[in-house]
Amino acid sequence: MSLSLNSTVNEDEVPLFAVDQVPPMRRLFPFALQHVLVMYAGAVAVPLVVGRAMHLSIESLTLLISADLVAAGIATMIQAFGLPGIGIRLPIMMGVTFSSVSPMLALIDAAGPAPGAAMAMLPVIYGAVIVSGLFGLLIAPFVGRLTRLFPPTVTGTVILVIGLSLMRIAIDWAGGGQPSDPGYGAPSHLGIAFATLAVILALLKWGRGLARNGAVLAGVIAGAALASLLGQTDFAPVASAGWFAPVHPFQFGMPRFELPISLAMCFVMIVTMIESFGMFLAAGTLVGRPATPDDLARGLRADALGTLIGGVFNTFPYTSFAQNIGLLSMTSVRSRYVCGLGGVILLALGLCPKLAALVAALPISVLGGAGFMMFGMIAATGIRILSTVELTYARLATIAVSVALGLIPVLSDRFFQAMPAALAPLLHSGIVMASTAAVLANLFLGCDRESQEDAPIHI
Repeated sequence: MSLSLNSTVNEDEVPLFAVDQVPPMRRLFPFALQHVLVMYAGAVAVPLVVGRAMHLSIESLTLLISADLVAAGIATMIQAFGLPGIGIRLPIMMGVTFSSVSPMLALIDAAGPAPGAAMAMLPVIYGAVIVSGLFGLLIAPFVGRLTRLFPPTVTGTVILVIGLSLMRIAIDWAGGGQPSDPGYGAPSHLGIAFATLAVILALLKWGRGLARNGAVLAGVIAGAALASLLGQTDFAPVASAGWFAPVHPFQFGMPRFELPISLAMCFVMIVTMIESFGMFLAAGTLVGRPATPDDLARGLRADALGTLIGGVFNTFPYTSFAQNIGLLSMTSVRSRYVCGLGGVILLALGLCPKLAALVAALPISVLGGAGFMMFGMIAATGIRILSTVELTYARLATIAVSVALGLIPVLSDRFFQAMPAALAPLLHSGIVMASTAAVLANLFLGCDRESQEDAPIHI
């Protein structure tokens, strides 16, 4: 059984820039900046959560975020530009995986409240991250051979759930942060979010050329301008930030290797690879270059190498960011060099605190408005793929159970609260739940044993 994807990106749209085409700089930079703005909040979320849990000082937290951006930039360049045998060479952005948070917080909690106890766990965390990166490099070729388990029914379902699971993030962003935050859902936040969305929609309808293809970036700029007029932005940290701050390997100390946390991080690596697998298939479909088993193996090796680099720079495991796949659905820009330059921008942000502070000054509600469009486009792409499949009862059952199980972590934070903590990375990822359910249900119900399994996906 093979996965056959049609090379046409859209029925009525010719790609403005193909995968291996380099756009002129006047277009390349805005497109790349657009990708960075889309994923920036998610890229810095994990170091913020872990750093605050460890009660790091402002200086140490700044170092952690800077190192994270540097490692994300390097990993993104490897994924987009490629090294021999490493990197899928598709427009992919890399960032810290949220799956790694649970085992790290569990280790921090186990350290106890004694002063400095949590800080002493950092070298143990980084040792585990390095081990998981090496483990990922070893198993990447085997995971990359699983394309036979992802016929159109499974692929479309997984992409649909990726989009639906991200909608909760967009909703919280539009509301102003987390439901527990003061002012969450305030009319000013909602107004900024929907104004941003309105600008994006207007440019998609009436814009031409760069204005249309850079609709998200223009919408974010317009939303930020509105937020500034409403007094929702604070640029004081930008003025006080420095222009350059070096990031050194092992800046928080040499790694220590302990078996339990190392095993937990290896499990996280398996989870992130399953997530990346679905995202690679989605990206390949959208740009008209279906991912082969060798492509997938190279992409997974880049994930693993990015994680290894993260451990060396004292950050965390890295994976492909689903947020950015929505941009591929919205524009005709498919060039991997756009994301490659996005990696360069991330690297610059990590080395230049002033630039990082400028991006961080963007109100989260602005990104929420953009997220509604982008994450919805991912879900719509999954629906488009499923529309090419003959929906027999077996396939409908596969889709139904996969979407239902995949949305459990999205709709209920406490559903799996009584399950072992070691299973948290698996049970709290809607993408992993949906992928596993879709593959197993497809095999059990025998959905694709006949000629439909080799039918191409026309999108």
